[in-house]
Amino acid sequence: MLLENFIITSYCLIDETLKNFLGTQKLRKRGFEPNLSDSEVMTMEIVAEFLGIDTDKGAWEYFTHHWHDWFPALSSRANYAKHAANLWGVTQRVQAQLATQLGVFSDQLHLADGFPMPVCHFKRANSSRIFKGEADYGYCASKEEIYYGFKGNVMINSEGVISQITATAANVGERHSFWDLTQGIRGNVIADKGLIGVDFQQELRYFAQINLQTAVRANMKEERSEDFIQWLVSTRRLVETVIGQLTERFHIEKIRARKLWYFTNRIARKVLAHTIAVFINKQLGNPPLQFELLLAGTKS
Repeated sequence: MLLENFIITSYCLIDETLKNFLGTQKLRKRGFEPNLSDSEVMTMEIVAEFLGIDTDKGAWEYFTHHWHDWFPALSSRANYAKHAANLWGVTQRVQAQLATQLGVFSDQLHLADGFPMPVCHFKRANSSRIFKGEADYGYCASKEEIYYGFKGNVMINSEGVISQITATAANVGERHSFWDLTQGIRGNVIADKGLIGVDFQQELRYFAQINLQTAVRANMKEERSEDFIQWLVSTRRLVETVIGQLTERFHIEKIRARKLWYFTNRIARKVLAHTIAVFINKQLGNPPLQFELLLAGTKS
């Protein structure tokens, strides 16, 4: 697929989804409609994110220099950034609608994991005023280090489609944040060792109809079969792949914001970009998470 086709397909998906859930209802209760449509702004955001451009400035410059003929109403960078940030709730709804079409909430298998989102370097944490009172200190097991910031928590289905994502202060326990990820899903969930606990697993079965499966710690007895454990380990790699895409392609671990609503929009548009990439791959008959198959050429 050429980049031109990727932009057109993304726009059509966003615009059609917006129209489906808005119907005859207007998004704005008062004032004039913006010259640049909401669908255009969201398309610019997710295309830029897919290309690895994860700042408002970068997206605005890219489309101003290369695609202005396609988006002639694009004006100042400040207007674009404000328009985009104000659409965070709409972006989340579009993503949820597309994820639903992909069968994410009817799937009986999901996987959950977390990842660090540091606000600043640990040495500067005491003097930093960014997200003061909202971010906190936490521990990243994979890097074996303490950091200051947030923790991302993500839930995906068996094909890698994101069903839920949250960002909590880094010191918030996994069991607390996990409940927010379970909205709308049922069945089996594979997660990490931080959620081990018979009482917690029973609560999930009773209140959420979820069968939680995790690996056991080294000092615990394993009562499940070897075949099941091998399946558990190999299946869990899928959520690690998705987190790898979110961090490497979409730079989700980089905050690049000073206010929560900008931060929320950054997360929302990255998740939408990931979901649209999966959606288009499935339309083309490609493996859902092989994003490198999507673009055959770019415009520079």
